[in-house]
Amino acid sequence: MSLSSTQKQEIIKKFQTGAGDTGSPEVQIALLSSRIERLTGHLKQHIHDIHSRRGLLSMIAKRRRLINFLKGIDKTRHTGMLKNLNLKD
Repeated sequence: MSLSSTQKQEIIKKFQTGAGDTGSPEVQIALLSSRIERLTGHLKQHIHDIHSRRGLLSMIAKRRRLINFLKGIDKTRHTGMLKNLNLKD
């Protein structure tokens, strides 16, 4: 359930902190969130797809670690990111 390159570029452009930024926590969290949303839709149709469910859980855990990392670095960037993606803390 990967994203197309145009979708990735749109997400990167929206959440980048500077020109050419592709690796900041904000960009990584946004990319993971979009992949999680797509995979969640897939799993609603294919309930017994255990391998994809395992991948989903690992992506959710990685996103949680990145959010906690961002919280430790800068609290304002953390709260802004959660508001932009409609995530709970």
